[in-house]
Amino acid sequence: MTLPVTGVYCAAATPVKADLSPDLAAFTAHCHQLLTDGCDGVALLGTTGEANSFGLAERRALLEAAIEAGLPPTRLMPGTGVNAAPETIDLTRHALALGVNRVVMLPPSYYKGVSDEGLFRAYAQIIETIADSRLQIILYHIPQISGVPISHDLIARLVAVFPETVVGIKDSAGKLDNMLEIIARFPGFSVLAGADPLLLPLMKAGGAGCITATSNLVGADLATVFKGANDIAMKDAVAAAQSRINANRDLSNSYTQLPAIKAMIASRYGQVGWTRLRPPLVSLTSDELADLRGRLLAIGGTVKEFAQ
Repeated sequence: MTLPVTGVYCAAATPVKADLSPDLAAFTAHCHQLLTDGCDGVALLGTTGEANSFGLAERRALLEAAIEAGLPPTRLMPGTGVNAAPETIDLTRHALALGVNRVVMLPPSYYKGVSDEGLFRAYAQIIETIADSRLQIILYHIPQISGVPISHDLIARLVAVFPETVVGIKDSAGKLDNMLEIIARFPGFSVLAGADPLLLPLMKAGGAGCITATSNLVGADLATVFKGANDIAMKDAVAAAQSRINANRDLSNSYTQLPAIKAMIASRYGQVGWTRLRPPLVSLTSDELADLRGRLLAIGGTVKEFAQ
């Protein structure tokens, strides 16, 4: 069965300047590199991209910069879900106006303990207000951060009412069983892993791919796993790629993940500016950064000297 959205999408990090404004030049250069690495697309402005620390104008500017830099709209998948429906509608319409028809959409997440009925109404309001047949939504399930899980019953109702619009889910809860149950219950629905180590078992079970943080660093390896998960001739290449993926993921998780991912990207390019984050997130300490760079080198990662 053909799935509507497939492939390796990078949950791209967002570089910022010393004044903490988005560094559009560094961002678009990174996005081009991700496609060169083998990623099928860039899922910008998600959790790894610190999207919730950026205002609406900044989010629009980042997407516009990507398009102006020559990134194909069909290979971009921005996060557009925020708490207020009018703002989600605005961001999604802006993406559509630029030719970007696929978005990742968090549920409204300030209020906790909300019902499936409430979440259905929230998504329905957005979809019906936009009223654009081009739109494809990937639901975003990350309850450990949002505090608002997306249940299977909610998926069932959304798919029944909006079958051409609600086409998949990014599951970042880290529970393979949940993803396997979604695959079994909803044939033709794209299930994308939010955790790099789960791409391989997910692909073996009929999954659609992944949207992950570590693809900022090992997109080529994730592409190998995606393409070869069910190809016996690629067994050794897939095993080697998975080992590198796991090593990079484990390293980033040895510290606070987002500062670590950005420090690893900084080491890849030799650009110390990549280590900056917007508050409330903070960069690794100088000792942590030195330790990470040493450990990154030990697992075969790229560690360039920082330009002065």
